Amino acid sequence: DITSARVVSVVKRYTGARKIGHAGTLDPFATGVLICLVNRATRLAEFFLHGDKHYEAVLRLGVETDTQDFTGTVISARDLATGAFSENDILRVIRTFEGEGWQTPPGFSAVKHQGVPLYRLARKGIHVEKPPRRVFISSLTVREIAVPMVRFDVTCSGGTYIRTLCADIGRALGCGGHLAGLKRTRAGGFDLS
Repeated sequence: DITSARVVSVVKRYTGARKIGHAGTLDPFATGVLICLVNRATRLAEFFLHGDKHYEAVLRLGVETDTQDFTGTVISARDLATGAFSENDILRVIRTFEGEGWQTPPGFSAVKHQGVPLYRLARKGIHVEKPPRRVFISSLTVREIAVPMVRFDVTCSGGTYIRTLCADIGRALGCGGHLAGLKRTRAGGFDLS
């Protein structure tokens, strides 16, 4: 329940380091690996930002939010009757997201527009749509389907938004969806262990 910037602030206070940065924003509700670089190591940030990342995620089908995650305001909801989707329907759609594709950064993100993070603009009611970015999803493994929840693991390129992936999967299924839980288990050669 803290921002990546707050993590940097805490690490700076405890280490007494002059300069600290992180290599890849993690949403405040998410858990897991956040690489912090200290002093001269901050110059290495670009090498960690673009490496593959691995996540454990939970998708909630049937509800879309303005932030594409459970912290946002519901913008549409659909009652998913029992048997609305078979497991095969869900697996078939999810498989289509593997490989190279395009993803539009969400309005509530750390991506900057004229030097200002999009989330700050979005909180003021100003919504800026950035152009789609190329992403690569090397693996998507479904762990459990208990509609409306789908638990999956994903390995993807840096810059991939898992909440946008969830929203896109929900849209492709025709029911909407959002990210209900997220843990980054590996980034830049570091894992939870």
